[in-house]
Amino acid sequence: MRVLCVGAVVVGAVLWGSGGAVAGGGGPVPEADVAYHGQVAMTRGLAAVSLTPENHGPDDVPGATVRLSWSVPLEDAMRLPDSCVRAGERGVLCRTGALPAAGRGGRLDLAVRLRGEPREVTVTVGTVWNGGAVDRNPRNNEHTVLVLDTGDSYFF
Repeated sequence: MRVLCVGAVVVGAVLWGSGGAVAGGGGPVPEADVAYHGQVAMTRGLAAVSLTPENHGPDDVPGATVRLSWSVPLEDAMRLPDSCVRAGERGVLCRTGALPAAGRGGRLDLAVRLRGEPREVTVTVGTVWNGGAVDRNPRNNEHTVLVLDTGDSYFF
């Protein structure tokens, strides 16, 4: 009996690929290509980020969570958008809302105050959770951006 069950799983994996795997017996796992595009600028230790999440499909995503991690600590007291929470000394997590296949989510704008007013900082943008979907192209949802304290916008 055990050999028969393992054989059925192997056949299913070959026929459907990893995107066709069964999640909890409820059907195929959705596949979505979540991506982020935006900009970041910094002036006197205040870093402003504007980003738009996208889903290149093929399936809808009920929501995703994006993490912004900074190379220096954030100030302790700051106001974040309602969709965001602090994640440790250097990070912020934000929910994207629903991402339709071949569509965009709402734009996310936030500003964080960096401790010590650094002259340069690195921010990493990446997906923490994508609604349980398989993402075969994670390169377009992981960005590392060097930002200088000039007020110039750096795009990703």
